[in-house]
Formats: sequence, structure tokens, C-alpha cells
Amino acid sequence: MSVKSNRIIVALDYANADQARALVERLEPGRCALKVGKELFTREGPGLVHEFVQAGYAVFLDLKFHDIPNTVAAACRAAADLGVWMLNVHASGGRRMMEAAVEALAVQRKQRPLLIGVTVLTSLGREDLAEIGLDVSPEVQVMRLARLASEAGLDGVVCSPREVAPLRRELGGDFRLVTPGVRPAGSATADQKRVMTPAEAMAAGASHLVIGRPITRAPDPLAALAAIEREIGGE
Repeated sequence: MSVKSNRIIVALDYANADQARALVERLEPGRCALKVGKELFTREGPGLVHEFVQAGYAVFLDLKFHDIPNTVAAACRAAADLGVWMLNVHASGGRRMMEAAVEALAVQRKQRPLLIGVTVLTSLGREDLAEIGLDVSPEVQVMRLARLASEAGLDGVVCSPREVAPLRRELGGDFRLVTPGVRPAGSATADQKRVMTPAEAMAAGASHLVIGRPITRAPDPLAALAAIEREIGGE
């Protein structure tokens, strides 16, 4: 499956499998990847991930592992066994934790998933960081953690669109930049503070766009996906 077909990752932010399946049945595997997060995975388990993989979808398992190195390494191996395309860990777990995850995936017999670091959640502003003892801007903390993730051998990071351009300059063209906080023009920004349109994010250097409500709540999800593809220069 090509990188181009996975530029748009549809966030399956649903409470149960029936809701997720109803949306997925209205999409096409070659047009997008799927993101399965904590709520859906916790309720439905790995079987639903396997189902989507078997249906031909690239799956981003968005569980944001953050624990001691051995535990995270074991969790990454388990995720790889599901056949996921991408998974993530919190970069704030530190260098040794990230290196353990990289090493765990390097020996996989199946195709190795992309390993992505979570930098600063897009819901956090400077005031939020100050409350947890980080007297820096989100941009400074994102850059610090992204450098650490790159040094540890990760394939890329999750970051808001507004951090994409400086990260691309700093970390080069091969480093994956996965960006939530993307809303087509006219969409509500909901609970994310650092937002751009899909076209702006791709022009800044994003590799993949994580998009939920503008697709999942659209009357015609596939048409909404097609409109975003046109906006970013898709087929």
C-alpha cells in the first residue's frame, strides 16, 4: 500500500465496533488508513483491529504506549503481531524506552510497523504545560521530544500542523510527521488548539493527516474524503 494512499488517516473515535464498522463500510481501503484509539480498542479488543487489517486497511494503532522499556517493547511486539501499519509511543517516556520499542520491532518476521513518537498533545497550550512543570512553549517541547525520538530511531512523530515546518527543516525529508489538528476550511476546531487546513498542513511538510469528525460525521464520508484528497492534491 502506497504512502500516498495513507496520507489521510481516518480517526475511528467511536464507542463500539458496530459504529466503527458502519463508517468503515462506507470508505475504501485504497483511499485512507484507519486510526483505532484507546476507547474503541479497550472496548472491542484486538479482534477488531485484525478485522480491519484483513479487510485491506492500513491501521494506525493509537495507544500511545508509555511505561518502562521492557513493558513497552512487549506491547509493541504484540501490536506488530496484529499486522498494524503504524503504532505510537510517548516520546516523554525517554530514550531507553523508545530504543527498546525500536529493537522489539526490528526483529519482527512480519512487515515492521512504523513507530511514531507522541510529542505534545494538540489539546495542550503553554498554560497546560506550565501546570505539569514544563515552563516552555509547546513548540519548544515538541522540538525537544522530536529530536530525541529521531535519535532513538523512531520513524517519525505526531505533532500539530503548526510544528510541521520547523520539524521538517530540522529532521529532514524522510522523518514522518503525523498531524492531527487538521480541519477543512469552515469546520469547527473542537478540542484542539493548534489547527490548520489539510492543504496548509501538507504544504508545510506533513506526511500524514489524522482527520476525524469532518469525515466521520459527514453525510457522505467517502465524498468528504474525496474533497480532502482534492484539496491536498490527491487522485
